[in-house]
Amino acid sequence: MTATQNAAQDTSTSGNEPGERRYATVNPFTGETEKEFPFTPTGDIDGIIERAHAAYAQWQLRPVQERADVVRRAADLMDERQDALAALITTEMGKRAEEATGELQLCAMILRYYADNGPGFLAPTSITPMLGKGEAVVETRPIGVLLAIEPWNYPFYQVVRVAGPNLVLGNTVILKHSEITPQCAVAVEQLFTDAGVPEGVFTNTFLRISDVEQVIADPRIQGVTLTGSERAGSSVAALAGKHLKKSVLELGGSDPFIVLDADNLAATVAAATMGRMQNTGQACTASKRLIVTEEFYEPFVQGLKQAFATFTPGDPADPTTSLAPLSSEAAAKELHAQIQDAIDKGATVVAGGGRPDHAGAFVDATILTDVTPDMRAYSEELFGPAAVVYKVKDADEAVALANSSVYGLGATVMSADPERAQSVADRLEAGMVWINQPTGSSPELPFGGVKRSGYGRELSELAMSEFSNRRLLRTVPVRKD
Repeated sequence: MTATQNAAQDTSTSGNEPGERRYATVNPFTGETEKEFPFTPTGDIDGIIERAHAAYAQWQLRPVQERADVVRRAADLMDERQDALAALITTEMGKRAEEATGELQLCAMILRYYADNGPGFLAPTSITPMLGKGEAVVETRPIGVLLAIEPWNYPFYQVVRVAGPNLVLGNTVILKHSEITPQCAVAVEQLFTDAGVPEGVFTNTFLRISDVEQVIADPRIQGVTLTGSERAGSSVAALAGKHLKKSVLELGGSDPFIVLDADNLAATVAAATMGRMQNTGQACTASKRLIVTEEFYEPFVQGLKQAFATFTPGDPADPTTSLAPLSSEAAAKELHAQIQDAIDKGATVVAGGGRPDHAGAFVDATILTDVTPDMRAYSEELFGPAAVVYKVKDADEAVALANSSVYGLGATVMSADPERAQSVADRLEAGMVWINQPTGSSPELPFGGVKRSGYGRELSELAMSEFSNRRLLRTVPVRKD
């Protein structure tokens, strides 16, 4: 039994300092605290890192196919435990049951993708030497222990897209998950343990924020990856730079959804609704800024209003619920404050705008127009069920508005004209551009952004290279004269 599992059995808050953020399951629908976890003692951190470092020495030597088979077994367990794990997601962060199940199905796909393809991705690449005889190859080798700092909005997916490629590669992982999804963190560690991952290869911790620097600074840690806020990313990047550690950051997004034209306006509205409202709008790649050419603006807004009117709050565990609570009451208050700021400064409320008369961390499905640069909703990420719609005269104005954001994660271009859509896509400052579909995720597709949305890539073959040693092996024949 790991140190984390032992800690999980103690649901007290002993060791937590007064006023300090804690690891706790607070159901955002009921508001009830269902379980609490003590912080990992600071004095235990060195031992955790040492076990991960020692495990790396052995794990990297195992044949890659053995590592891949363990990851494949984790995918099988993900399927077997799907109902129980989905219920944990819904309880801890409020995701609708259908979406929680979908998250786990995607996780299993990711794990199988790396189990099936990872060994091939690690095959050496030959180079023909320009000088001298012999041969040269570039190998993709692991580098050691990684720290993964992950968020609550996709509590299994975010972890799996780091663990899948890196466990096959031969790295070991220490997880610091969100304080509001501790049971998901324990469950994913148990899943990998039961799949056959040796002790120390994947370790969950309940680290204090103040202890993260100690981990990053440790010379046995070779890299750090974070999915989270711009502020958190800036802090982690500074620490990683200070201690000369490789880092990958997936940060905030304010993804544009550009409507150039529409042969089927209803389908375009449906795509925008799905893009904005997935996970109750709590996705970095959600379509947050809907940018519509003036010819289609009015009917688009009216169609979106009708679609948003169908979202009503309810128990996220109930399959008939269409609007789930946000992850916490604090998140709901913050989003409502951003919306109210826009209203106070003259924005037009097309739908919603407030908080429903319903227990739980709910915010109305909201549509704002006439949003101007002096409003928080113009430049800040709205992490919840709130869309901002802009009217532009043409494609050039759409591109300019889309690129005006400090973020550059994903983007969508909707048009019946492929050449027109491609010409706009070519000018967008984003890590991912989707034409005629909202930004999504699939194991074989690179995921990541530019600008203040971060750097580096997860998923696809590229994920196997982020925390790897691209080692040159040059062999020269022995001279016999």
